[in-house]
Amino acid sequence: MAGYGVSRIIGRVVVLLLLIFAMIGGGVLWFDYLNLIDAKTVLSPLYRFIGREGRTQPVAAAGEDLNLDAERLAIRLEALELRDLELDAQEQVLQNRYGEIEQMAQELEERQKALEDQEISINAIKKEAEDKDSNVEQNARYLTGMPPERAVGIITRMDDQDAIDVFRKTEEIARAEGTTSLVSYWLSLMAQTAEGAARAAELQRKMAGRPSALN
Repeated sequence: MAGYGVSRIIGRVVVLLLLIFAMIGGGVLWFDYLNLIDAKTVLSPLYRFIGREGRTQPVAAAGEDLNLDAERLAIRLEALELRDLELDAQEQVLQNRYGEIEQMAQELEERQKALEDQEISINAIKKEAEDKDSNVEQNARYLTGMPPERAVGIITRMDDQDAIDVFRKTEEIARAEGTTSLVSYWLSLMAQTAEGAARAAELQRKMAGRPSALN
């Protein structure tokens, strides 16, 4: 019976040892799966015991960074390169946009210059018209104030348009001041000769057929 008890104890010990080795092996495999340890490196003595070469962890040389640090550095460098590429792309977009804005500004400046030139031209035409109107009014008042025969002599030497402008301005001044216009009298004096009559008729025809607003 005593021998039977010892056999049972030895059997239990063996089972427990096998269970312990199984748990150790399972733990090693689990830690290897989690990348916490390198199973072949840890079990290298056992590999050598059974006649096989185990895997050993390479030892970093003096001054050489660990593989993990090198990988982290490589990842950071790659991220920086990607960031540089993004910045370059953004800079290119900004440069293109700046070029478009610059072109738009130049077009606006050219349009503004064209508008200013147009305004200057319009003002010049307006000034010329005002000067012409002022000169016509001055001539009309000057002719009205001199003897009619002398005024007719001056009007006869004018071209048709200038004479018509003087006639119309003289009538305009007479209406504004409530006086009698001398235009009809001037035309009657002009018509005393055959040549003058034809000229007077031509002037009256043009005055009647062309509105003053078109002069």
